Amino acid sequence: MPIRQMKDNSEQHLVIKNHLQNTMNPIQRTPKTAQNGKGPAAGHEPHNTKQSRNHTSPPTKNKGRRRGRGGRKSDQGDVCMRPSSRHCTVAQKPVNPGSADILAATSNGSIQNDHNLPGMEMGFPTSSKSLNFASRPGFGQVGTKCIVKANHFFAELPDKDLNQYDVTITPEVTSRTMNRAIMAELVKLYKESELGMRLPAYDGRKSLYTAGEFPFSWKEFSVKLVDEDNGINGPKREREYKVVVKFVARANMHHLGQFLAGKRADAPQEALQILDIVLRELSTKRYCPIGRSFFSPDIRAPQRLGDGLESWCGFYQSIRPTQMGLSLNIDMASAAFIEPLPVIEFVAQLVGKDLLSRPLSDSDRVKIKKALRGVKVEVTHRGNVRRKYRVSGLTSQPTRELVFPVDDNSTMKSIVEYFQEMYGFTIQHTHLPCLQVGNQRKANYLPMEACKIVEGQRYTKRLNERQITALLKVTCQRPRDREHDILQTVQHNAYDQDPYAKEFGVKISKKLASVELKYHETGKEKDCLPQVGQWNMMNKKMINGMTVSRWACINFSRSVQESVARGFCIELAQMCQVSGMEFNPEPVIPIYSARPELVEKALKHVYNASMNKTKGKELELLLAILPDNNGSLYGDLKRICETDLGLISQCCLTKHVFKISKQYLANVALKINVKMGGRNTVLLDAISCRIPLVSDIPTIIFGADVTHPENGEDSSPSIAAVVASQDWPEVTKYAGLVCAQAHRQELIQDLYKTWQDPARGTVSGGMIRDLLVSFRKATGQKPLRIIFYRDGVSEGQFYQVLLYELDAIRKACASLEPNYQPPVTFIVVQKRHHTRLFANSHRDRSSTDKSGNILPGTVVDSKICHPAEFDFYLCSHAGIQGTSRPAHYHVLWDENNFTADGIQSLTNNLCYTYARCTRSVSVVPPAYYAHLAAFRARFYMEPEMQENGSNSCSNGQNKGTRVVGESGVRPLPALKENVKRVMFYC
Repeated sequence: MPIRQMKDNSEQHLVIKNHLQNTMNPIQRTPKTAQNGKGPAAGHEPHNTKQSRNHTSPPTKNKGRRRGRGGRKSDQGDVCMRPSSRHCTVAQKPVNPGSADILAATSNGSIQNDHNLPGMEMGFPTSSKSLNFASRPGFGQVGTKCIVKANHFFAELPDKDLNQYDVTITPEVTSRTMNRAIMAELVKLYKESELGMRLPAYDGRKSLYTAGEFPFSWKEFSVKLVDEDNGINGPKREREYKVVVKFVARANMHHLGQFLAGKRADAPQEALQILDIVLRELSTKRYCPIGRSFFSPDIRAPQRLGDGLESWCGFYQSIRPTQMGLSLNIDMASAAFIEPLPVIEFVAQLVGKDLLSRPLSDSDRVKIKKALRGVKVEVTHRGNVRRKYRVSGLTSQPTRELVFPVDDNSTMKSIVEYFQEMYGFTIQHTHLPCLQVGNQRKANYLPMEACKIVEGQRYTKRLNERQITALLKVTCQRPRDREHDILQTVQHNAYDQDPYAKEFGVKISKKLASVELKYHETGKEKDCLPQVGQWNMMNKKMINGMTVSRWACINFSRSVQESVARGFCIELAQMCQVSGMEFNPEPVIPIYSARPELVEKALKHVYNASMNKTKGKELELLLAILPDNNGSLYGDLKRICETDLGLISQCCLTKHVFKISKQYLANVALKINVKMGGRNTVLLDAISCRIPLVSDIPTIIFGADVTHPENGEDSSPSIAAVVASQDWPEVTKYAGLVCAQAHRQELIQDLYKTWQDPARGTVSGGMIRDLLVSFRKATGQKPLRIIFYRDGVSEGQFYQVLLYELDAIRKACASLEPNYQPPVTFIVVQKRHHTRLFANSHRDRSSTDKSGNILPGTVVDSKICHPAEFDFYLCSHAGIQGTSRPAHYHVLWDENNFTADGIQSLTNNLCYTYARCTRSVSVVPPAYYAHLAAFRARFYMEPEMQENGSNSCSNGQNKGTRVVGESGVRPLPALKENVKRVMFYC
């Protein structure tokens, strides 16, 4: 991948330029249809992709198909998607293969001359059965060869038949841990006699897997388990379970081999799932399994995070189909666990050590109840008897006041007396409440000092800032250290000695996968090009500096005196001027100081006072000085400014006001300029119209993301955001819309909408349509090509998201004018994966950045990538601390016929156009902006809505009654028009 480089031109405007030759292949004149010959037609209603996972692929020498978690699809049929009956050819502006200037670096690849443009007939798959993801068109060729290592370990494919058996346990057990204990006892008792010496792997639920068959197809077993919680010396309870094991199916290992060789398009999910469970079996017994990761206090000493929490180290493990065959992806992991403390000590960490000498306040009681609800505790007052209970709440009375009936005559006895007489246990702290355990109808009371928190309970609620900082210190590892720990983990797991791996014939390499790739070097012929993914804007002019004539400043920080605030504003105004803006050094009104709790009153005062002073002319910018720890102030300020007053604001923390840094001021100046509608940097290739499949015809680039509420928020809405470029060919300005939708709904519901209007009849709208209209107003042209970067989609959701959202894009286009169907490229962006890339030699300083990470511009599309589908890993940013995580891009649909070099170069180049800093970023900016917009929209919910978990929705136009009527989701307040283009710049 090319690395963008910056050049200081004669006007001192900053552009990004690539020193490499433009190595685009000559334009192909052979007509080429859309991907798989079809495109989605407007009006299609997608089928339930969960019920139909099969899909077909055309015979092609370029392989294509992508893994998917959770049973993606079954056997592949022989039906292929046929090309549409007609397509159009559009003459394109020729691209000079020898031209070299690239405004932000590109590894330009060849492009096809024939594209599906308006007027082309396009069919759309009616379900996932006929849906094919984009096949890999080839491999990237541009750049300098280098070698990196990846945390993937080659797994040799077993040559044994893998069989699946259904397991039914009676009476039914809901705990996976208990299920595993039952099956472990069954194997122990019957392995030699009834199971034919087979060592099965178990998923903890309904499925059992073997290498080879059992000597039966159906059999019932009897298993007795002793309840160990009753202690060593006390009476032990014994329970009997009936276990029925029934043959279900045999996994097709030949199918898996063909898929890995690129000869079949559909991944045999059953075989992959079996192998994954086999390799997890031993670790599940050794460690604490959480999702796909395993944790233990023995891997590394736990580190305290505060308030009764500690971090556990662990590792992530997953089997992956790749071009090199099966690989085992191993990565280090950390998570917050509740410290296994006596409950009294845990509570003391929460509310203070003086807990034992004072009564609890109401706020203390709420905090303790919230922290302990759902936590499992064990009793400590009965010697070896360690019965376990789950906490459901706290008593409203202190322990000394609690009494309960002990017989049918309603003879009452206090908790204090009962524990003394029954167990000889004296309760010392009777002023504290008791823990409530069990359900509400039959609640038991346990004194806090008689309980201890059970080890191994992951903390799933939100961490506070101090805990987050402490956890990051634990998880942040230099690449060399992380690589060492991963290799140590593989060695410690000893897969060659794993009895389950041996039983199933799975062999795991002990070496990291070595990948040869192309890397686009940093240019050195100009002294102002980006160096290792970053550059300095000091003494450089913005490309388009804007004018700020009317501004005001409001100070919410009590520690900042007016003279200090005034000096800061003067310095900031001077920096904006130096950077290329016209900035009035004097505010409209004197700096106004206010208390944070009166934020709304203060903002409206400044707004009205400024309007009076300027005789009705609105403020262009509001500067706000905030305390370093400002609670909800920031969110309240943004909500009021952006949904009520229509003010563009720039917040600055107190610590930066006191310590005026030139670099900080320069960065703030960048933010202010883009908020005013200016451009800070632009790709030189964009100016020169040399970006493949972007510069030739009007192209709009979308970014989309959905953010979900935190764990524990069961009714809060999910927030969807879509942004789209609003300039062409520069592709630097964006507009954004947000919409709240049903709780944890991943499909973006408001991409395209219709509703009935009493006066106008059926009305079309939605985020895609509105942004297409906005693009035409801004550029004077309608988009003839769409590139859609979709963030936040897991592999198991690929089909659903593509079917639904591509269809919505088609409908939005068709609603604007008949036969308007620009070709679409739909790309999923993933950051939540566990692939890490390491330099081949950590001592080679020429192959790493200052943090020891691989250089920005490194792209991997071979070996560890999908056997046939169009995906790649791109490390577009320079590391700061820890180990860089490359972004994973998966092209699901491509009607624009991108080459590997073409899409990789475009994506890498865009990462240098992020407006808020002078660094290349790790995720393509449209997706990044969408994420920021969705996060910002949570502030737009009124405080009472957030507290009550109410749902809300808004896309910048007030269509709340329509939304509420259709989905029961309460509308977000409408965005002011001037805010839509800047709300994601923060």
